[in-house]
Amino acid sequence: MGYKILLVEDDQNFGDVLKSYLEMNDFDVILATDGEAGLEAFKKDTYDLCITDVMMPKKDGFSLAKDIRLINKEMPIIFLTAKVLKEDVLEGFKLGGDDYITKPFNSEELLFRIKAVLRRAAKPEENPENQREFTIGDYHFDYALRILTYTPDGSTDKLSPKEAQLLRLFCFRINDVLQRSEALTKIWEDDNYFTARSMDVFITKIRKYLAKDPKIEIQNIHGNGFRMYLKE
Repeated sequence: MGYKILLVEDDQNFGDVLKSYLEMNDFDVILATDGEAGLEAFKKDTYDLCITDVMMPKKDGFSLAKDIRLINKEMPIIFLTAKVLKEDVLEGFKLGGDDYITKPFNSEELLFRIKAVLRRAAKPEENPENQREFTIGDYHFDYALRILTYTPDGSTDKLSPKEAQLLRLFCFRINDVLQRSEALTKIWEDDNYFTARSMDVFITKIRKYLAKDPKIEIQNIHGNGFRMYLKE
């Protein structure tokens, strides 16, 4: 077995199916069927990732995440929920959730997201939260100064604060999906029609800033968000 996952899901049948699927893909999975049992399981063992339902008896997923963060503030957490309310998504990301997946979902999509979260968690030294300088293809990005430099000719662009924040999120997610809801809640602290349209404008601007390097492409991932793809 490879990575060890704590799966907390109160629907026993769904939990068993999901556990079996993940085990077929070489994950070691411990299943708990309520939040209190999930917390006890977390205390007794070492895990690489926690996947927890939000609506559960005894202790909901958000309360469980808070308790897990008190024990291990770096533990990657993915929330599963049938609820799609903006307030719930915002709460999940405020608690430091690494992803938020609504039911029903495609099992392959979940697998992709799990692998993406684990890749990011395995390389914290490359993506520390206080990192200020990034290399993106032929560009150098200084987040603190909000300056993007095209290194072949030395030309620069001064980014707005939100442009810089958005590009920084993309830098942390190079070749991975940046969920629209994550960007909106972290940068705009809201997820509604108007902020979503505003974000689309900023995406267009960032594409123009990076247009000199043909190896860089910001792709629309339908139903999820965007991916800054850096070609080899």
